[in-house]
Amino acid sequence: MKATAKDLRFHSKELLSTVNRGEEVIITYRGKPCAKLVPYDEFEKDKNIKSNLFGMWKDNDIIDDVDSYVRDIRKRRF
Repeated sequence: MKATAKDLRFHSKELLSTVNRGEEVIITYRGKPCAKLVPYDEFEKDKNIKSNLFGMWKDNDIIDDVDSYVRDIRKRRF
């Protein structure tokens, strides 16, 4: 099923019930597909896909504790 961004805004409950029935909904913006609503169970199957971003600090010799490093960086913003 296809729906526009306006449909998502005004008819989100109906779109969610469509997804709960097992259908996929493709959201279009200005006539081009930009998002896809799928049932949550199908999303869990794709969860095993590995990303290059996860573990990128794993072998970094300069920083021992990544959590404290990120907290220190964020402190400077506020």
